Amino acid sequence: MIREKILAAYETMAERYNELIDHKPHNAYYDRPNTLSLLPEVNGKSVLDAACGPGKYAEILLSRGAEVTGFDLSPRMVELAKERNAGTAGRFYVHDLTRPLDKCVDGSFDVVLCALAMHYIEDWTATIREFYRVLKPSGQLILSIEHPFFEYLYFKSETYFATEAVRCTWSGFGKPIEVNSYRRPLSACIGPLTENGFYLDKLLEPKPVPEFEKLDPKHFKELNEFPAFMCLRAIRRD
Repeated sequence: MIREKILAAYETMAERYNELIDHKPHNAYYDRPNTLSLLPEVNGKSVLDAACGPGKYAEILLSRGAEVTGFDLSPRMVELAKERNAGTAGRFYVHDLTRPLDKCVDGSFDVVLCALAMHYIEDWTATIREFYRVLKPSGQLILSIEHPFFEYLYFKSETYFATEAVRCTWSGFGKPIEVNSYRRPLSACIGPLTENGFYLDKLLEPKPVPEFEKLDPKHFKELNEFPAFMCLRAIRRD
């Protein structure tokens, strides 16, 4: 099962991932600054950090005055998120993004943030519907995902319009780790939002910030020529 493989991969890399997350270029100087740019003012707002990993986004949101609830598939990631945010009001628990958000009541969050996790789900529909359910009217859903055009080229796909299981090897978190996910076309990223109660407010094809170049000039140049990620802001229709 792909789900078990995804869990095993993140349990294996959790410690090293947490050690590197503050300054790893693709996370710290590409994904985070661009994704955070889509967030509203969060002081006093309730935020659901879906697939929170080791709690770096939560740390930033809590420092800005947000009330944060986070969950992740990986128990070790959740432990690390709790350790990183010890002494705060942040709440973290183990949960599968593909399952109903049974700990969250209807209309309880101003913002749902899900960074670099939706590509681990084959069919987005149920998850997007749950995000809609737990958001307040006019609440915001902020997503960062793998760019569908990048993935189509990277995985050398021959069927752009299909949603297909793919895998690659990550070597940046210690020993090489096989990571399984799903590649999909752009329409399969936008459709589940617009067909399930959201309108798309902004689509951002990010560029790395200058700090990236100092650590990884090769990928800095590449990401200024072609995006690897895509950031979306969707608004819950009343």
